[in-house]
Amino acid sequence: MKLLVVAALAAQALAFSSGPASFVARPATSLGMIPKETRTESFFPFESSPSEESPTALGMVKKGPNPKAGDGSADFKQLLGIRGAGETDDIWKIRLQLTKPVTWVPLVWGVMCGAAASGNYHWIWNPFDPSDRNAILGLEDAAKGFVAMILAGPFLTGYTQTINDWYDRDIDAINEPNRPIPSGAISEAEVVAQIWVLLLGGLGTAYALDVWAGHDFPTVLALSIFGSFISYIYSAPPLKLKQDGWAGNFALGASYISLPWWCGQAVFGELDRPVYWVLPVLYSIAGLGIAIVNDFKSIEGDRAMGLNSLPVAFGVDGAKYICAGSVTLTQLGVAAYLYAIGEPTYASILLGLILPQVYFQATLLLPDPVKNDVKYQASSQPFLVFGILCTALCVGHHNWA
Repeated sequence: MKLLVVAALAAQALAFSSGPASFVARPATSLGMIPKETRTESFFPFESSPSEESPTALGMVKKGPNPKAGDGSADFKQLLGIRGAGETDDIWKIRLQLTKPVTWVPLVWGVMCGAAASGNYHWIWNPFDPSDRNAILGLEDAAKGFVAMILAGPFLTGYTQTINDWYDRDIDAINEPNRPIPSGAISEAEVVAQIWVLLLGGLGTAYALDVWAGHDFPTVLALSIFGSFISYIYSAPPLKLKQDGWAGNFALGASYISLPWWCGQAVFGELDRPVYWVLPVLYSIAGLGIAIVNDFKSIEGDRAMGLNSLPVAFGVDGAKYICAGSVTLTQLGVAAYLYAIGEPTYASILLGLILPQVYFQATLLLPDPVKNDVKYQASSQPFLVFGILCTALCVGHHNWA
């Protein structure tokens, strides 16, 4: 677990800022620029309507230069699935790129927070608690946690990212023609097969975790099915939640925070109190604010394509205050709740983690959210994610009797 914490800290700001942005492809022009061609094969439910048909996945889109690929980090970026990636013929590297491993990190962190909130995660050797030094039990819990992280990261986040790229293939043909699907580096049949393998593999793993945890009701499987459905309607027509600023951004926040938290807590404990549901949802509202930050730089493309992002709907000035308010007020509410239940130490720690976020909002976000979006995310996000962990630890250690 310590190694995972270090790894998460190293990637957290990058993952939280690039994750939502990679979910939502931001077009700069009309899809009418792409020639239409009818395909002969279809893969339910991932088939396209006639108005969406294009030759992008057949490699017929002319690839442009990839200016970031020559900076020495192209191969690394390719494996992480971020912009500026190099090109490769290795099908397994391409498959990994489609799953965007950089976006797994927040989900893994969420599982860790859920495990902490359960109050029932056992260390192999706990230096702070002499009664928690059962190596066998600790090894079993470490294995459960690892499998839950594989479920939340490679399987279901991989599924989400792959299906998003599938439905954004025509837009990517305009904005990022070097991506695997529009470039023709991977065939349509291979993409659809990957979607099904990740989805079914994730659901199978979820059920295995339920059996392992001894659940009478398959809680982890139910959460996984719900999350997979949200991922589908986020990207796929006719609902395509990403087109609406409120629904799309909250779906992102819930996917990054609530669902992995509930998964981790269900594996090690119970979700039998309202607070176990309410606190992650509040942090998901903060996640909505995080997602708004990624929309500022795409406002012109969103407006041109008719996407009702919050910066489009309320303007940059209105959206930046919605962003700051959703991030700050929800955390202040959580801190007030922790104090009210008799946990002033945790409430004080959380308040101490909120103050730097307010400072970075005042100095970076509010003055110029378009120019400072990445810098704000990198500066502020570590304090937010530690605040989530602080809250989870409080929930796990609080005496609810």
